[in-house]
Amino acid sequence: MKAYRILVSGIVQGVGFRPFIYRIAVKSNVYGYVKNLGGSEVEIKIIGREENIGKFFSLLFSKIPPPAKIEKILIEEDNVQDIHEFKILPSGNVVNEPSQIPPDLSICDDCLREILDPKDRRYKYPFNSCAYCGPRYSMLYKIPYDRENTAMRDFPLCDKCKAEYEDPENERRFDAQGISCPICGPKVFLSTSDGEIIQDKDPIATAAKLIEEGYILAIKGIGGFHIAANPFDDDVVIKLRERKNRPQQPFALMALSVDVIKKYAEVSQLEEELLKSLERPIVLLRKKEDSEISKYVSPYLDREGFFLYYTGLHYLLLDNLKEKISIMTSGNKHGLPMCTDEECVKTKLKGVVDYILYHNRKIVNRVDDSVIRISSGRIMFLRRSRGYAPTWIRIKRKLRKVTVAVGAELQNVGAVAFDDKVILTQYIGDTDELNTLEELEKYIKFFLNTYHLTPEVIVADKNPAYQSTRLASKLSEEYSAELVQVQHHLAHGLSAMAEYGLNDAVGIIIDGIGYGDDGNGWGGEVINIKDHGEKYSREYHLKYVPYTGGDINSLKPDRMLALFLSTFMNWNEIQNYVKLSDTELKVLEYQTRKNRLFTSSTGRFLDSISALLDICHYRTYEGEPAIKLEAFARNGKLLDFEFPIINNEIDTTAAFKWIIENGIQDKPSIAYTIQYELGKALVRAALKLNPEKIVVSGGASVNEYILKGMIENSEGVEILTQSKVPPGDGGIALGQVYYISEEK
Repeated sequence: MKAYRILVSGIVQGVGFRPFIYRIAVKSNVYGYVKNLGGSEVEIKIIGREENIGKFFSLLFSKIPPPAKIEKILIEEDNVQDIHEFKILPSGNVVNEPSQIPPDLSICDDCLREILDPKDRRYKYPFNSCAYCGPRYSMLYKIPYDRENTAMRDFPLCDKCKAEYEDPENERRFDAQGISCPICGPKVFLSTSDGEIIQDKDPIATAAKLIEEGYILAIKGIGGFHIAANPFDDDVVIKLRERKNRPQQPFALMALSVDVIKKYAEVSQLEEELLKSLERPIVLLRKKEDSEISKYVSPYLDREGFFLYYTGLHYLLLDNLKEKISIMTSGNKHGLPMCTDEECVKTKLKGVVDYILYHNRKIVNRVDDSVIRISSGRIMFLRRSRGYAPTWIRIKRKLRKVTVAVGAELQNVGAVAFDDKVILTQYIGDTDELNTLEELEKYIKFFLNTYHLTPEVIVADKNPAYQSTRLASKLSEEYSAELVQVQHHLAHGLSAMAEYGLNDAVGIIIDGIGYGDDGNGWGGEVINIKDHGEKYSREYHLKYVPYTGGDINSLKPDRMLALFLSTFMNWNEIQNYVKLSDTELKVLEYQTRKNRLFTSSTGRFLDSISALLDICHYRTYEGEPAIKLEAFARNGKLLDFEFPIINNEIDTTAAFKWIIENGIQDKPSIAYTIQYELGKALVRAALKLNPEKIVVSGGASVNEYILKGMIENSEGVEILTQSKVPPGDGGIALGQVYYISEEK
């Protein structure tokens, strides 16, 4: 007889791993136990004959449940005990090997089949889940992942569910912590926006009917509330925009199937795989020309965000809609976190929604939907959240000190890191808002507490005006931790390098504005990065132009256009090309004379081109003028223009001269050419540094045409883009952590 103690880490709690171990142990005729531990890891002890133990290991590695993932397994010979059965033991709180907190998983086919089977006892039950699917992180108070540590502790198992829970032969429900049924599980309610309950036998079907009739509903999901509305009715969409004070920002659409989506958008094989994945992100797809979706859903854009249902509640709601598709946008006020409870909806969404479809299971952790797009055949995160967070990212270097990174400011994400693991929080949002900043601190501390960590280093951006930088100072004092600040664009480059385990690289960083080492606003840089950021030099950048007025320039692209034109025109001439009042133009001229601040921002350059081509004159959401410029370039062709590189500057003002001298005709081709040639110019500059690899990061790196210009002109040097975290500020915390890392 032999005995072994096995410690397994990865994603092994909340994914049916313990019952799986039980079944293969019984099948292999080995004795012992399995139990969850306090770091989200699993401990196993097996005792048996060598041939039986061999069979156990063979089954362990060949039959692992689909959502489970073994990252590390420690096996040591142990003493043989007088045990003659195999048990699932109560969880322990000891942390032997930190493991991953499971993310939320979309409903599986088996659970959906039960919901749709009139003979099944879970027929039309919207919260059906099993060992392989359902909410996890969003309902988790603490680890280990046991029912009493989740929001399901409010719903004791009924006799039938308990029998399933205790039945080793029931593969999907034996020891599954989140299971329930119509008798013992959460319930659905429909109410008015004031909270008055509407008595109804089928509130989900009634909610669908209300959507069809043109009402706007708040729908409680697993990570927060959505707002649902009819996407085919222009009046309804316009009404939603007015109520939500969201004049242009696109709404996402949730559909019942990929076939439904294909009526309105082009779907590649890769995009279909993403749509159907367990994570179920929103995928930005190219609209079909003849789409019947209201043009007000995503005005002036060539892509629309689609995703599939990921809970039974969503499926039942969509199935009751005639066209099987609905607007399903975040249930929040602009700039604020998404609502996670009914009280928030009744107060903060008062006047926005007409009715509320909700349930009585608490949302413990807010988790927004993830958003992905494909650019030049590459997967690009715009937001990494539900389905992906809080799984960690392993880096090829080591952290000798526990590190917290607070990210940047807009669309922010934080991180807690130790050893070679970086745990990025879910999408937090714009931390210039106090409520959102508090959420960032809350989730950083959640992970510190979960993994029993005390931070020794806090990493922040160098921008002293960021609220996150102030949070970093506060955390540094609170934990007596060292405070380290990393330049914004260096952190972007390091974020990309972390994905590939690089120590040295040339980085092309293109985004909005970041605080530069010279005090100016950087945003279009070619940086030579050595020794994972210990040494770096800014070798090339977009031409500096005056940056008078600060953030208002991002709201009003015509101001930036005027500032670009001011580098080669007088102010009387400028007024012929910008939509600014005479007074505003005079004030701008006056301020420019005193200006001491300059910018090399890619975002502001694209904004200005967007204004000059009469595409966008006012920004109502992050990146709007540049996003619309990209959409406008669809079907454009490449014209005869090239950006000069003079000394260490890419002369962006040449683009304005070229457009004005040649007349503003064939705007799609002008838009296409400017973006493609910008990518080409950036890669030409990077190639002057003889790089082995070029990493590309920053929010503008998702631009299809800029990226194409880089890839097609890289002279065989590999262009590396990010696929694990957003290249925008949502991924910057990874780069901040990487800066602190050391050789293994």
